[in-house]
Amino acid sequence: MVPPPEIVRTPTSRVACDGASDIPGGLALGHPRVWLEIDEAGYVDCGYCDRRFVLIGGPADEDGGAGEKDVSAGAS
Repeated sequence: MVPPPEIVRTPTSRVACDGASDIPGGLALGHPRVWLEIDEAGYVDCGYCDRRFVLIGGPADEDGGAGEKDVSAGAS
């Protein structure tokens, strides 16, 4: 299994992904905004950009986030 290109830790189970939120002025470089719901596995992958969203403290948050990006304000 190939790991996702980016892991984003989030405190909420509902997240939005547009593929370009980290690129200044990069709206045209992303994908349509989609809303994703983290399930009982503790994570969800974006179908467009493969970004993985992990629920902080959930079952998939194994390593406590060492080296991962924490978006405490959500992923919009």
